[in-house]
Amino acid sequence: MATLRELKGRIGSVASSEKITGAMKMISSAKMHKAEGELRRLQPYRDNIESIIANLLASDATFTSPLTEERPVAHLTLVVLGSDDGLCGAYNVNLAKMLDAHIAELRQKYGADLHITIVAVGRKMFKACQRLSGAGVEVQAAPGVDSKSEGAQVKQFEASLRDRFLLGETDAVEMAYMHYISAGRQRARVDHMLPMSADAFATDGKTATDKPYLFEPDAQTIFATVLPMYLLAMAQEVFVENRASEQAARVMAMQAANDNAKKLLDQLRLEYNKLRQQSITTELLDIVGGQVRD
Repeated sequence: MATLRELKGRIGSVASSEKITGAMKMISSAKMHKAEGELRRLQPYRDNIESIIANLLASDATFTSPLTEERPVAHLTLVVLGSDDGLCGAYNVNLAKMLDAHIAELRQKYGADLHITIVAVGRKMFKACQRLSGAGVEVQAAPGVDSKSEGAQVKQFEASLRDRFLLGETDAVEMAYMHYISAGRQRARVDHMLPMSADAFATDGKTATDKPYLFEPDAQTIFATVLPMYLLAMAQEVFVENRASEQAARVMAMQAANDNAKKLLDQLRLEYNKLRQQSITTELLDIVGGQVRD
């Protein structure tokens, strides 16, 4: 049975843990709201690019681009974004489980001989994906980026994926991540990145406007220029969504840890008070017994 001193030490330790998890929850919440703001700022830029592409596709001109070239898929690159840090619950494990099911779907679609290269962004994500390695699946760490990357690093990473496709090193590129819906809701999602298809803009609900457009210098040049811009906007948005989802998962994990610490603290305090009361009662009985013997 624990002594009063031991219980007091446990209470102090749990109380410190409660303060730490509460502080970490506040920090993660602030980072999540910052990522939410970045998402709101990125959305108009991507909407404008999609609107331009929709108007180009609605015109009578014909367009060609190496980025839209479809070929038999023998090698597919699957980029998966996770976290570099822990304390975010089953965030990375859930993504890895989703990949397992998605790989089975890809083999049904493209054949059992399909070679898949998983490019994992984030140390924890790379570790979670290691178990998928083998049987035509290769797992690589993402070069030059991590879960906190933004700006120039994301641009360089997106360019490297585009080069893989253009050089024929891979026949298709997909991105798997946690789609951020709200602070309490995220959903594992896979977006097709390359080759680009006109259907992608139709499914996003982007339609051409009724306004007349004059394309300068010409529609083909604009099309070839806008497509890389769209890919970059897509990559930037996915990285920001990953950061927001990671912090949202960490907020939930810290909230659960904080709630558990409070419950344990209440139990320890109750046990401490019972033991203390028992000790006081024993002392009183000893004093009364002593007086009776006298």
